[in-house]
Amino acid sequence: MVAVPCRQMRGVLIVKLKTLLIVLLLLGCQDRHSYELHDGGLIHFNGSDDRWIIINYWAVWCAPCRKEIPELNRFAFDNKSQSILLGVNYDDVAGEELSQQVSDLDIKFANLVQDPRALWNLEKPTVLPETLIIDNNGKLRHRLVGPQTYETLHRILSAEE
Repeated sequence: MVAVPCRQMRGVLIVKLKTLLIVLLLLGCQDRHSYELHDGGLIHFNGSDDRWIIINYWAVWCAPCRKEIPELNRFAFDNKSQSILLGVNYDDVAGEELSQQVSDLDIKFANLVQDPRALWNLEKPTVLPETLIIDNNGKLRHRLVGPQTYETLHRILSAEE
């Protein structure tokens, strides 16, 4: 065993502690309200956008989900200046499998890589489809269970203006 002078040990320890402190500070600066989109972009749930966010939970095996997707596509396209419609795959598929499912279901709106439900302390849905309506300050305003239509979403957002 080699004896290391106390002063040298203290120097090494200080460098390690400084490095650890810097790493912890950087981790603390991360925006916990930002989530990656499957297409490579980012979405922020911190009120940095004036638009409301609609999050729809879907799965390929869910018949009501398949039925509502054309309505959601049309709503997303027609209302993109007032709202952002996002999908979340219930089965947590990612990568090429998610791309294939999005293509198979002809989903035209962006999909999140990660489920943001923890921001609002929500458990995973037990019934699909489920749709969350988030206001332009990042606050959960509505939790809708069951298939939605263009008209129901438009009515909800119009009532909130």
